[in-house]
Amino acid sequence: MSAGAGGMGGVGGGTIAHAASSFRLGDAAVYGLTVEHRTDHLGVDAARPRFGWRMRSAARGRSQGAYRLLVASARDKLSTARADVWDSGRVRSSDSVAVRYAGRPLTASTRYYWTVTVWDAEGRPVGIASPSYFETGLMSTDGVAGWDGAQWIGVKGKRPNSPGAPMLRKQASLKKRFDVRDARLYVSALGVYEAHVNGCHVTVPQDGGTTIELLPPGWTNYDARVNYMTYDVTDLVTREPDVTLAVVLGNGWYNGRVSDGSTYYSKDGNALAVKAKLLIRYADGTSQTVVTRPDGGWKATDTGPYRADDIYDGQTYDARREPPGWTAHGFDDSGWSDVERVAFEDKYPDVQLLAYPGETARFMPQWDRRPRSITVATGVTGQDGSPNGRGRIIVDLARTVTDPEKAACALVTIGSGDTAIFDLGQNMVGVARYSLRGPAGAKVEFKFGEMLNDDSSGADGPEGSVYRANLRSAKATSTYILKGDRNGETHQDSLTFYGFRYVSVTATETVTITGLTGKVATSAVRETGTLTTDHPDINQLASNIRWGQRGNYLWVPTDCPQRDERLGWTGDTQVFATTGLYNADAGVFLSHFQDTVVDSAAIYGADKAQFTGVAPGGRYNFPGGGSGWADAGVIVPWTVWQMTGDATVVRDNWPAMTRYVDWIRQQTGDTYFGQGSLTGDWLAPQKTSAQLMSDVYYGYVARLMAQMARATGKTAEADAYERLFGHIKQAFITKYLSTEGDRVTVKSSLGDASPIEPGADPNEKTEDNSQSALLWVLKLGFYETEAQRRTLVGLLADNIGNDEAYKAAHPNSTRVKYAENTLSVGFLGVNVLAPVLTDEGRADLAYKLLHQDALPSWLYSVHNGATTVWERWNSYSEDAGFGPVSMNSFNHYAYGAIMEWMYAYMAGIARDPDSPGFKHFILQPHLDPTGKVTQVSGSYESPYGEIRSEWTVEAGGGTLAYETVVPANSEATLRLPATSAATVREGRTPLARVEGVRFLGHADGVASYRIPSGWYKLTARLH
Repeated sequence: MSAGAGGMGGVGGGTIAHAASSFRLGDAAVYGLTVEHRTDHLGVDAARPRFGWRMRSAARGRSQGAYRLLVASARDKLSTARADVWDSGRVRSSDSVAVRYAGRPLTASTRYYWTVTVWDAEGRPVGIASPSYFETGLMSTDGVAGWDGAQWIGVKGKRPNSPGAPMLRKQASLKKRFDVRDARLYVSALGVYEAHVNGCHVTVPQDGGTTIELLPPGWTNYDARVNYMTYDVTDLVTREPDVTLAVVLGNGWYNGRVSDGSTYYSKDGNALAVKAKLLIRYADGTSQTVVTRPDGGWKATDTGPYRADDIYDGQTYDARREPPGWTAHGFDDSGWSDVERVAFEDKYPDVQLLAYPGETARFMPQWDRRPRSITVATGVTGQDGSPNGRGRIIVDLARTVTDPEKAACALVTIGSGDTAIFDLGQNMVGVARYSLRGPAGAKVEFKFGEMLNDDSSGADGPEGSVYRANLRSAKATSTYILKGDRNGETHQDSLTFYGFRYVSVTATETVTITGLTGKVATSAVRETGTLTTDHPDINQLASNIRWGQRGNYLWVPTDCPQRDERLGWTGDTQVFATTGLYNADAGVFLSHFQDTVVDSAAIYGADKAQFTGVAPGGRYNFPGGGSGWADAGVIVPWTVWQMTGDATVVRDNWPAMTRYVDWIRQQTGDTYFGQGSLTGDWLAPQKTSAQLMSDVYYGYVARLMAQMARATGKTAEADAYERLFGHIKQAFITKYLSTEGDRVTVKSSLGDASPIEPGADPNEKTEDNSQSALLWVLKLGFYETEAQRRTLVGLLADNIGNDEAYKAAHPNSTRVKYAENTLSVGFLGVNVLAPVLTDEGRADLAYKLLHQDALPSWLYSVHNGATTVWERWNSYSEDAGFGPVSMNSFNHYAYGAIMEWMYAYMAGIARDPDSPGFKHFILQPHLDPTGKVTQVSGSYESPYGEIRSEWTVEAGGGTLAYETVVPANSEATLRLPATSAATVREGRTPLARVEGVRFLGHADGVASYRIPSGWYKLTARLH
């Protein structure tokens, strides 16, 4: 490789977003360039990275016929004559997703420039993409190669779990002050870190500016893999003659009870440590490194302001202990301790240190939330007259602010005995940034919660105070001790996070809170889907689902962000994965989580083969039947592949997936029953046999394995998994499907429901023909005749309809407690409910369920004030108060899986299982038979570009106006409701006669077409 490829090239500065990314290139014909599914990616450790791009065209039916990729060591070498790293040559292919690099071996810590030229299917030039770049990371996994001797270091002699967060620093002179070309910081931690260079918090580019991360390097099974991050810090290094690297370490997930039960967990505490390498390159080609070593001049202390931190409990910060300027040059650290090597590799010699491949968890300033109201309480009154004996808060009206505009910037003074309650109007995840004035030594406590107490028996305090019982043992408190700065003090925690809408503030002395902002952090940083309707409640539901994803996609997909849990529950992950991938660019995020799931199987899974219920870590990783949760190890790779079109996740995980399915076969043999399920259809109002749920999931993963095997050329294995599916189907029908006389019964009462579900009624029994059982039988085709199928659909409709006749015929069913047209599914039925109904011709029932606001329903929470999705259908009601506190999160995204249906069926942007990644997709808008929704607008940024699908019912319901965009290099099958094909028109021309469109037929009130890429504005007659 030429000498020019050895450096990182002239860089415009580390903390400023570089040349506008190709996503913002206006009307460029070739755009959206990605490497490893990210734009302008730093820290690529793949030896053969995957390239992707999109094309756009105003002309219809334009598709890619060929491409040519160029990779070079410098931007000015991106020509066919000068590309010195890789010239793919002209490749006849329509591929533009996950195209593998096949050039010269890549060098570590190197910037490469690349572009792609595209020709259409007729051989005409489409365009040349504006150059993009990527940078390799350290290209090693052992934590040694490329690290230039960097070691894990911590405070010398510090006892784990002793007070005070480690603060470490080193100052070094630049060899050539005015000659710095670029600088990169590679850093990892055992625990979490906050990194500073030359007095500045290290940031990452975001939305044309910069932002800071929260709790890098995230959470993994630390005895299997640890992630490191890469930062461009050129701007920070070129400002000074010296360079100072400073780090704060927090316990994070590594050293808190969140990891109790994990193999790396120590009750006595783990030593926190940092490993870092600062690489500075000069214009003359020389370089300099600053690395973490025990003998390298590093100094450390634990006497600073960071007094305590814990994922569950919060953070304590004593501003009086701040050493001014400690992250910058010239600070006198002579009184600080030395550092020592932390012998992590000695304990875990096989651990891998890997570049983090996805979007890190970071603060998103556009989602900041300011107070909507501020209430000041001075005490409690009315205990004797209140229903629960807790009374209500005494409100000081003079200091209470109810006008949202005034509350956003109001100053509030409180003293000892007062409580200020801030309502931010939105349940969120992150931290509070607050500003204060007050005397030195005053202690202020910020306590976080999702709800306010009412007067119900489930309340944990007086009416109007912040409800925190559902946090269980989590203290979730930010404690700040003032230093007494008369100009005011501002702080936000950096070593923990909270799930909250409300903040309750108390102080030991009189202080003034001059500002408070909810700072939102997420790993779902680039949203790819939008969906709006003309129905405000459904729009609120969609907002609640999106906010739930933002909060729970935080390094790992968690179940809840507020209580003493916050774990990567795999069942929650798999049922929501498709919704998550519609909403956000989460393919890399979920693929990385899948790596963790595979690690967890080897560490915690039965026989090192069973995927686990939680990943990473061992907390709540109970042994036993894991169906519905363990199956995430197969379902997540399948879902990522289907949504992104990149089969890498399938190939990489194939050995682990086959081990898992083979393991189930070994457990149950020729019975073809599933492994069992301790969780079952979690929190379902109507109980289904957990073993039945296990059996259908066994069939489901066998079917997915067959699809993945066939798609990746494993023909013999595909045949074997199809045979396995057939055996499971027959065993299921034999055991569960009763066809006595002319009656069909799914015997979902055969066996108990989950034996571990908290708050379950012990007298509640499993029932035949439960909603979840019927749904899965229909989804998987676990019946023998079309007549049975029709009967099963009827049984499902009767169960959902739940009219008086149904209740009279089923007097012992739990359904008698609920209203007509209500759902009765739990976690394992919620994502299949509306899709199966619609596929079976009952979109009317899907819409009735969507509109229902009686319990159990999606809009029940909306009508009870929810701003995120709840864990329980009955988490709270204004009538009954709080649901069972043992398992009651107000930010739990599993039930938000309905949004998959909203995208795919309501808006009608649906993937084609035979064409992963939306190369070919289905446009299938389903109108609302109830007439409550008359307008829907959906968009999804697919791997080929933005798909749009918008419909409006006009003229008293007689006319459909439909608009859609099919991206270039893709095509769609359009299924549009219409009285006849002749009434489906573009302008005055029947769509069937439009050039490039192929008419497929008209049946059951739906006209079908194969349409090429382009923009379409259509009308159709509905009656």
